[in-house]
Amino acid sequence: MQGIQPPASPPGSYTPTDRTVPTRSAHRASYDKELVHAILDEGYVCHLGYLRDGAPVVLPTLYGRAGERLYVHGSTGSRPLRTAGQADPGLPVCLTVTHVDGLVLARSAFHHSINYRSVVVHGVAHQVTDPEEKRMALDALVDHVVPGRSADSRPANARELAATAVLRLDLDEVSAKLRTGGANDEPEDLSLPHWAGVVPVRRQYGTPLADAGLASGVELPDYLDHLAAL
Repeated sequence: MQGIQPPASPPGSYTPTDRTVPTRSAHRASYDKELVHAILDEGYVCHLGYLRDGAPVVLPTLYGRAGERLYVHGSTGSRPLRTAGQADPGLPVCLTVTHVDGLVLARSAFHHSINYRSVVVHGVAHQVTDPEEKRMALDALVDHVVPGRSADSRPANARELAATAVLRLDLDEVSAKLRTGGANDEPEDLSLPHWAGVVPVRRQYGTPLADAGLASGVELPDYLDHLAAL
């Protein structure tokens, strides 16, 4: 293998590759599957990168995880989804997910940072054409955003399924990267009269607001009540 020689992959981990071993702060990288899954499961917005006419394009979109696969959905008119259906063997992509956990304020401007958890997935995306897998993938996407919601909503009909495309991306070439802890100031800066520390950043849900046309007698489902309490 050319370039960086990655470490051997322990059980329960993804195998590092040249593309998944960072050239900077490599000690923050992890290939542990449980950690990767946890980071992916906590989010639902990813950034999907691919090449269009030789130029890079990055699109924000929703995703869902089902085991060792990610599913991304969009309109059948969407260029990356359309391209993935036409290309052989598929569409090379890079998918990223990031959570910001804290703002790290140091005494020096140079050492300001953020605490974060991120996942980067490299691979070839394929358009899902099997009807059963497509329905499963769409349920996974809905439940990934709001667990339990797919069983509490009308499933897509034939017209809606025809208007929706789904990409499948296997979790194979994957890495996580994390930063935790406080400021890493230079020893000579520790006595400077500037506040230093971490400002935590958390995601919070508000109280669900019922639709004005909600049918009489429809109560707030338990899964939304639980979500609002997080």
